[in-house]
Amino acid sequence: MSDAVLFGAAAVPVPGALSAQSGYPDPASFGQDPWWLVVVKAVAVFAFLVLTVLVAILAERKILARMQMRVGPNRVGPRGLLQSLADGVKLALKEGIVPAGVDKPIYVLAPIIATVPAFMAFAVIPLGPVVSVFGQRTPLQLTDLSVAVLYILAATSIGVYGIVLAGWASGSTYPLLGGLRSTAQVISYEIAMALSFAAVFLLSGTLSTSGIVAAQDGVWYVFLLLPSFLIYVTAMVGETNRAPFDLPEAEGELVGGFHTEYSSLKFAMFMLAEYVNMVTVSALATTLFLGGWRAPWPLNMWEGANSGWVPLLWFVLKVWGFLFLFVWLRGTLPRLRYDQFMNLGWKVLIPVALAWIMVVAVIRVLRTEGLDRWQFVLAAAGVVVALAVPSLMWNRMRAGRPRPTGTPGGTAAPPSAATAEPFDPMAGGFPVPPLPGQTLPPRRRRTPVAAAAEGGAGRRSDPTTEENRDA
Repeated sequence: MSDAVLFGAAAVPVPGALSAQSGYPDPASFGQDPWWLVVVKAVAVFAFLVLTVLVAILAERKILARMQMRVGPNRVGPRGLLQSLADGVKLALKEGIVPAGVDKPIYVLAPIIATVPAFMAFAVIPLGPVVSVFGQRTPLQLTDLSVAVLYILAATSIGVYGIVLAGWASGSTYPLLGGLRSTAQVISYEIAMALSFAAVFLLSGTLSTSGIVAAQDGVWYVFLLLPSFLIYVTAMVGETNRAPFDLPEAEGELVGGFHTEYSSLKFAMFMLAEYVNMVTVSALATTLFLGGWRAPWPLNMWEGANSGWVPLLWFVLKVWGFLFLFVWLRGTLPRLRYDQFMNLGWKVLIPVALAWIMVVAVIRVLRTEGLDRWQFVLAAAGVVVALAVPSLMWNRMRAGRPRPTGTPGGTAAPPSAATAEPFDPMAGGFPVPPLPGQTLPPRRRRTPVAAAAEGGAGRRSDPTTEENRDA
């Protein structure tokens, strides 16, 4: 089957045909680099991630301070530029405390399990086109696979084991609850994230990251697959446990979640994994929807914008755009309730993603049959679906609100205190909040005189008090 038939009338580059085009790496060339070049690229990727994390932590504190009209870090180094480095040194020098009740082998292994996959996932991210490194022609990408995107999903999924094992091995109640919450939300939002990838696979015809970048030579997928982009952006925030989806951390419990019992370098590894995952999901969004390392319009009209080392600049700028989005969301949106968060993932994102995949599949078939202006049809359908999602969310949020009787679609008013089901918040030995339809019993207000009288009576009736013994 020819490329024109496979990809429709407007054929796009496919991985097998990339070698004939300047700038695009040939997937067959991966694995042919000398060992020293592979080591150099691996060290460069590791250094890029670590430096990006250090800058991101400082930038987040500075940006949040600016949003909240206060001064951020400004003491360590010029204008506080060395604050992240000082924090890292401080964590390294702190005493590592291991609680007595932990399962020590798993307790020590959990931060490693959470951190290593975060770095591994970045191995297949294309940072740029083919360049010359010490006289060797090589792509700015450590490696590539025919199923590279699935490899990223698999690597990031392994990090979930580190989270749940950290909560379980801590031997404490609140870390266990935080680990369970975090694992549940990561697994739930991975489903929506994977479904958003399916539309990209249908349109590009490949699972290779370099092939997906090549398929966006004309139009970026953010314009053709807008619902998939919005679903992915929402899912990547939930996947990384960032605000407003940072539900493993609960101020009401005064704990930080699954890493409550960790300190020193082990705690730093969890924070490093979180920020590296932020960089990874941002780089993946750039690769799948924003053309990867390709220059934006109208800069792409310049011949040198997509050749040499210049595309690395576009890639880094796009990644930092998503990192700024993470910070912006943290500084503006309040934290969701856990039921709202899970309803959003299971009852909104997943059904919309499934419906959108069907739409893309139909247009993909029509495109193969020779549909003219298929890009316009796909973009218009994406806008319609993207506009329908907020109304679906609004209706779902309003579905649980009682309406006065007599209004269209109204329901009966909530039961009054006199007719409500009797509810004892202490029936189970632990105070619990009332469910819908249940009301707390009325609380009798005591006057200071009555309180003093009751207190005095209690003291007189207590034989252990000194006054009663004297009497």
